Amino acid sequence: MRIQTKHYIDGAFVESTGNERLDVINPATEEVIGQIANGTPEDVDRAVQAAKKAFPSFSKTTREERIELLNHIAAAYEKRKKEFIEVVTEELGAPLHLSERAHYQMGLAHFREAAKQLETFPFEERRGNSVIRKEPIGVSGLITPWNFPTNQTTTKLASAFAAGCTVVLKPSELTPYSALMLVDIFEEAGLPKGVFNLVNGTGDRVGNALTKHPDVEFISFTGSVQTGKLISKNAADTVKKVTLELGGKSPMIILDDFDIEIAVKIAVANIMYNCGQMCTAASRTLVPKDKVDKFAELAKKRLERYPVGDPLDPKSALGPLISKQQYERVQSYIQKGIDEGATLVFGGLGKPEGLEKGYYVKPTIFKDVTNDMTIAQEEIFGPVMSIIAYETVDEAIEIANDTIYGLSAYVLGNDKKTVEKIAGSIRAGQVNINGAIADYSMPFGGFKQSGIGREWGDYGIDEYLEVKAIIGIY
Repeated sequence: MRIQTKHYIDGAFVESTGNERLDVINPATEEVIGQIANGTPEDVDRAVQAAKKAFPSFSKTTREERIELLNHIAAAYEKRKKEFIEVVTEELGAPLHLSERAHYQMGLAHFREAAKQLETFPFEERRGNSVIRKEPIGVSGLITPWNFPTNQTTTKLASAFAAGCTVVLKPSELTPYSALMLVDIFEEAGLPKGVFNLVNGTGDRVGNALTKHPDVEFISFTGSVQTGKLISKNAADTVKKVTLELGGKSPMIILDDFDIEIAVKIAVANIMYNCGQMCTAASRTLVPKDKVDKFAELAKKRLERYPVGDPLDPKSALGPLISKQQYERVQSYIQKGIDEGATLVFGGLGKPEGLEKGYYVKPTIFKDVTNDMTIAQEEIFGPVMSIIAYETVDEAIEIANDTIYGLSAYVLGNDKKTVEKIAGSIRAGQVNINGAIADYSMPFGGFKQSGIGREWGDYGIDEYLEVKAIIGIY
């Protein structure tokens, strides 16, 4: 059992001012694996005051000092590789290979990238006799989701530290332990006390208190659109800066000239990644009308390579969903797809055979999906592919943009002119061409209701800075 009912405030673990405890569940077994405290507004205030006290000195550290700090953090992080893999697999249900290749590696990559970007980051610009400076914004509240408990946490922390900001982190109460591991790492790296503070708990208690707190200057949130709207309202009373990385309903446009077998491989790998629990999932697969049946047949066959099972089993490609609530959510969307007339190609309702314990779902493919169907418009957050037919490139672009979201998009095609036309026409923060690998120096964030602001690399650091003009004295 992993029991940690204290919060980390001002360089030490301290008792919560409240008595409520939250169980943490292993989604593969449905068993309680530990407990955390459900923090209170008083706990949040203590953490904010610690960050506020540490800010004046930490904000004045040099570029070189912060580069050294980030490199020390990355080195300490690497030492805990085995434990990170085990913890993420236990609390999230990700198969061991995914916990290593994705969750662990992404967490490490953001600390390394921030240190690299800091080497040349333009904190000052001279214009004639004047200077424009970028200075740390202040105490920053970070609220992170359960689906990528290392990636989303470390990208925020790395950017904040690179900018010179102190922080209060509220990790997801569903996956708190990978965040708690950072305490030992930061202490080993020599992070000054008060720079990093962590308060566990639910959004309605800890999240609300953090986003409303008058001494918090900036909120960085990753999660649902509904919660993002609430955070914006909370922050408005004290005119806080807010960045939001919210949902997505990303299209993958497969052009007629692209090898269909390679397209199937890329498309299936994308929607099955992390069991479909990611905001960038290409859940709408746009296929030329005359190739839909062939694509669906190949995709069904491809899914034979994605066995669902115990995340501790090396043969498992997909583990469980995070919770009973998420399982029921995905089941409801599969039912809606059936009810609204989509054709079920593979998978469907219920749990895979032999997996009655745990929040496992069947990887599912629908075809004959139209873009007005619920499964084409709403974020499912599970391994459910919707195949949508199109006849012309312009129609594909129109379908791709016909959503409230605009986080990511994917294009598979060989004609450079056509690919560039589509990439330039889609309203999304990132457009991935032909299965390109992730680049952590590139800005990450969305258009429309997918969010406000950017993370990763130099754009991520920029969010934690305020612009000051000093006019006429140089």
